[in-house]
Amino acid sequence: MDPVYYLVLVLGGIILFLLFLYFVPINLWITAIFSNVKVGLLELVFMRIRKVPPRIVVDSLITATKAGLQISSNELETHYLAGGNVPNVIRALISADKANISLSFKQATAIDLAGRDVFQAVQISVNPKVITTPKVAAVAADGIQLIAVARVTVRASIAQLVGGAGEDTILARVGEGIVSSIGSAKSHKEVLESPDKISKLVLSRGLDAGTAFEILSIDIADVDVGANIGAKLQIDQATADLKVAEAKAEERRAMAVALDQEMKAKATDARAKVIEAEAEIPRAIAAAFMNGNLGVMDYYKMQNVQADTDMRQAISGSGAKGQGQSSTPKQ
Repeated sequence: MDPVYYLVLVLGGIILFLLFLYFVPINLWITAIFSNVKVGLLELVFMRIRKVPPRIVVDSLITATKAGLQISSNELETHYLAGGNVPNVIRALISADKANISLSFKQATAIDLAGRDVFQAVQISVNPKVITTPKVAAVAADGIQLIAVARVTVRASIAQLVGGAGEDTILARVGEGIVSSIGSAKSHKEVLESPDKISKLVLSRGLDAGTAFEILSIDIADVDVGANIGAKLQIDQATADLKVAEAKAEERRAMAVALDQEMKAKATDARAKVIEAEAEIPRAIAAAFMNGNLGVMDYYKMQNVQADTDMRQAISGSGAKGQGQSSTPKQ
């Protein structure tokens, strides 16, 4: 026969053998048998068909069996198909079992599918975690600002991991408690003398309610004195009051200037009317002459009386003319 034909047969056989080993992981089946893990060869084949990596399931089963955990391959396969991290769940169950922490497979898978690291949660339950808050600024009753930094020791609560709030909520609540505690102090000196009062007050409020953690302790790491906020507020208020007073004074000055101008205008108008009235006197005298109501001797007598009056006023210094009285113009 043609050598090419034999070559094709050999290559085809190799390919079929590799496909067989891929779909029928005999080595995993043998490993499972020697590890006292009950998993059938056909079950491994069906895992491959369902696109579940048999090695992940088998290795996890072996690890769980050696640790004394009773978990079936169907449970691991279901969790993998749901998008879970199977090896991480197994590690978490083993750690919880060794630490005498109550954690069932159902709880572990629920926590894992919720997006939390269940293995890390178990570690935090065994070894509490310390969270450092950012700088929290608050003002005491005497107006002095204090800047505090706290360290919060928390332990993961397995029962609250699903649906419980995270670290951000803990930090926000602790910061709110620090602000409230400093704000209720009569003087910033009280806070500086006994910073532990802040931690005791904040810890007594049960800030871990509804969160995935249990607060073990709150320690004030540092307290610094900031600005004198009360003095700044008083200065700002005084500046604002000064500007308001200046505005009101300027308003009154403008009104006074307007009133003065108005009075000057009225005085000018009054003087114009007086001048206009005085201008009518010669006309009236002329009319009296023409009508025979006034004689020449009467006119001269009136002039003499006026001259005598002017002389008396000049001697007495009354300055009648300066007060707006004017003599009758002579003809």
